[in-house]
Amino acid sequence: MSEQHNVVLLTFPDATGWRPAFEEAQHLPGLRYAAAMERTAEGLLEIRDTFTKGAGVATVGSGVLGGLVGLLGGPIGVLLGFAAGAALGNAAEEHQAAEGGAALIVLSPRVPDGGALLALEARESSPGPADELAARHGAAVERIATEAFTEQVRAAERKASEGRP
Repeated sequence: MSEQHNVVLLTFPDATGWRPAFEEAQHLPGLRYAAAMERTAEGLLEIRDTFTKGAGVATVGSGVLGGLVGLLGGPIGVLLGFAAGAALGNAAEEHQAAEGGAALIVLSPRVPDGGALLALEARESSPGPADELAARHGAAVERIATEAFTEQVRAAERKASEGRP
């Protein structure tokens, strides 16, 4: 089976079972990002936890690369190169975090009152591991192709920037 890039949603009817599933989800093959949202019985939504595979790699990697380029300028060049590279890497990670926040806003209506939702972004070669995880923890599973979900997020962003409800 070819690899599918999906947003996998695990919906929990009550908020008690998501934590062990979230911990296990971090080890799913192909996982890139995970977020847990919980809604109280009164309807208040809270982002309870997030996980990004390789978080910080862009910042450190860009800093090291900048430091290596800075070797041409001596010790001060290394320092300035590392700082500039780290700043660029951090900006890239901040941009990804902002996009993740917009995606969670789009998903928020799917969180049931008194329940929880795990949103997983993964490259899946098989639906089996995520489906088995959901079954073990009593969650319903839904998949959205990443391209389709990205378009939903972009549409919501456009709507918000135009000031429409």
